Amino acid sequence: MRYPGERAADAGKAPERRAMPQQDGVLVLDKPGGLTSAACVGLLKKRLGQKKIGHAGTLDPMATGVLLVLLGQATKISGQLLEAGQKIYLATVKFGLDTDTWDVEGRVLSETPLEHALDSGLLSFNVLKAELAGWVGTMRQQVPPYSAAKHAGQPLYALARKGLATPYKDKTIEISRAELEWFRPPLARFRIACGSGTYIRSLAHSLGIRFECGAVLAELVREYSHPYALDTAVNLDELLANPELLPQKTQSIASALAHLPAFRLDRETEFKVRNGNMLPLALLPEVDGNRVLFLDSAGRELALAERSRRGGEEFWRVGRGLWN
Repeated sequence: MRYPGERAADAGKAPERRAMPQQDGVLVLDKPGGLTSAACVGLLKKRLGQKKIGHAGTLDPMATGVLLVLLGQATKISGQLLEAGQKIYLATVKFGLDTDTWDVEGRVLSETPLEHALDSGLLSFNVLKAELAGWVGTMRQQVPPYSAAKHAGQPLYALARKGLATPYKDKTIEISRAELEWFRPPLARFRIACGSGTYIRSLAHSLGIRFECGAVLAELVREYSHPYALDTAVNLDELLANPELLPQKTQSIASALAHLPAFRLDRETEFKVRNGNMLPLALLPEVDGNRVLFLDSAGRELALAERSRRGGEEFWRVGRGLWN
């Protein structure tokens, strides 16, 4: 299947491939709606020749916005990005509807008129605003039945698609901000800042339970995925049409790891790191954290290192080499 909007050179022929040299860094992609995150990665791999590629932080097909595509050596830092991973979403919720996927694209299970809730004041802008304010902090969240979370080795969505019952699962999430933008029944829009792994569909579903009328996610835009905002993202159509943009749109690994202290090594110490030697902790006496990004003598990303103890002494141990 050809990507929607992608023009083939001739009818019935595969789109032209314009392979680019393998990049090393983070491509901040503005994911279009209707494509899975994996499909976006597959297009870049096939059309632009990026053989070593992955992504950090999946977006549902209906969602748009920031998708961090990892190229080359940056595929080694997905764990660090997800761990640091605050995200900001702009979400639109539709009340009065319940579906099996907890979004508007699912099979409708029930529809509920909103007149009573609205007329009685049970559902209003101020009530919603207060409800969202109560989300801030640490909370438990139900995992959607249509999700990649696994049970007995199978993703829940695989069980759900077979018509099998999915077990109840929940998880701990952290929300630092939840603000109601507007409420225009049956729709409401809110902005939320949260940690990695938060299901916005689940938050929408929880509102439906709270107000006993059903609610689903109608639209979702990821505006920020640590450390990049949507205004730094490149449109997928634009990139596929102009592959020469890839190098200039690829962010450095160092910029993606800006939350870590970076330390530039001299040639002798660089050689030791490349050979897997641990370095004495005293090399970086001013670093309080447990991780550091080593740069080579030319200032390029060299390796990720973390504190390690051996024989009663502490060292910097190289965990990930970032050189080709």
